[in-house]
Amino acid sequence: MSSDWTAARVIGSSGQTPVLLICEHASNFIPDTFDLGLSADAQASHAAWDIGALDVAIELCDALDAPLVAGGVSRLIYDCNRPLAAPDCVPARSEVFDIPGNAGLSEQGKQDRFDQVHTPFHDAVDKQRARMAPQLVVTIHSFTPIYNGKKREVELGYLYHSDPSAAQALLAQEQAQGTYLAALNEPYAATDGVTYSLEKHGEAHGVPAVMIEIRNDLIDTGPKAKAMAQHLVGSLTAAFPSLFHEADK
Repeated sequence: MSSDWTAARVIGSSGQTPVLLICEHASNFIPDTFDLGLSADAQASHAAWDIGALDVAIELCDALDAPLVAGGVSRLIYDCNRPLAAPDCVPARSEVFDIPGNAGLSEQGKQDRFDQVHTPFHDAVDKQRARMAPQLVVTIHSFTPIYNGKKREVELGYLYHSDPSAAQALLAQEQAQGTYLAALNEPYAATDGVTYSLEKHGEAHGVPAVMIEIRNDLIDTGPKAKAMAQHLVGSLTAAFPSLFHEADK
């Protein structure tokens, strides 16, 4: 494994709030050791990462005093929100972009990427979970305004694996505020295979978990990401007041 990259970045590891933040698709970085044959447009696109998600996650980490584990490389190398058995854990095509370096990758090749990327990423999450015993797990993602030619009206999605409690609590706050068009299990749901981390690090341990999906045109600049994070701080602290007694310090 090359020494010039890491599968996971841990930010705010001394955070005292019992909330664990995860951002699996935080980076579009592709180390030289992986030749995916991508165009510059593809590497900059949503295919390679969740645009704006890391900026939002870092703001939340700071404002809430909660630790964050963020992916250090592009999901096109290995998608850390997928198990090895998932057909799209190493995609050969992502919407309109072909990924030449993933086409025809052998099972051993996938296993190698799993070992290099997935394992250390989730080990880092496990280490934080063991340290802090979180009472809530929150994963931060973004989605494109248009997918396969279809415009998406929803602006914020709150997703769950099988326990809807956290997602429903946040949706109730959004609907009360009326700032953004929010929905439950939109634009994806557990049936789309996107709740792997929620189940692995939250529900499997009896901890409520929620995926926050943000339409990326709302967070594609630093100021917009900061504004969205400030909004989400309000939603989270209102939905889970007992967890954030020091969030407004």
